[in-house]
Amino acid sequence: MLEPLRYFYDKEGFQKDHINNITFGEKYVAVELNNGQIGICATLLHPVEAEFDVPDLTKIPHRIILNAYFNALFNYQIAYDDTSDIFDKIEFIKGGRVVMIGYFKSLVRKFEAENIPLSIFDLHDTTGKMTPFEKQNKYIANADTLILTSTSVFNQSFLSIVNNTSVNCRVYLLGPSTILHPDMLRYRNIKILFGSIFERNKDKLLEVIKRGEGTPSFSKYMRKVYLSNS
Repeated sequence: MLEPLRYFYDKEGFQKDHINNITFGEKYVAVELNNGQIGICATLLHPVEAEFDVPDLTKIPHRIILNAYFNALFNYQIAYDDTSDIFDKIEFIKGGRVVMIGYFKSLVRKFEAENIPLSIFDLHDTTGKMTPFEKQNKYIANADTLILTSTSVFNQSFLSIVNNTSVNCRVYLLGPSTILHPDMLRYRNIKILFGSIFERNKDKLLEVIKRGEGTPSFSKYMRKVYLSNS
């Protein structure tokens, strides 16, 4: 399969006239459609400041907006039966070698509280908890469970990461940037997509994003949902 943003762009296109508003923030961008659906995407501090009529998928700012657009377009098409945090849904204590790509602070604390071994890779973190980046490919290839940040989709590392996993590896895509579409489950070893939808206090959500704040500040306005192969 093509990398996800190219795949969905070829399949669904991009209709700018379906967009009511784009909110730019330092840490997130939010796209609100005319029907009120909102999708977001983390920026990883890439400057994103301008809209476009036709996306250029070689440009990171365009990819971030397109990712948020697809979240707004797709993430509300499913009737989610359950709301669940990834740590409550998955028994990681039985997960064998667990690797995390992207530092999820609150999730790491849960692993630490249960004394579950975890190897973490994140180029943008300075906590001292990271495994040296040069070991990433080897750790991914030997992982039994991979927790993968959904920002890997816009930064174009997604395909190389999932294609490097072993045949029996379980991959969980995680974060509010997650595109919740069944076709994402067709990629190698993807078992569950953990993402978010926004059904209330949308004005407050957009205010938080515009102020440049991140997930801890708007988590109370989102509902954690998931989509699985089963």
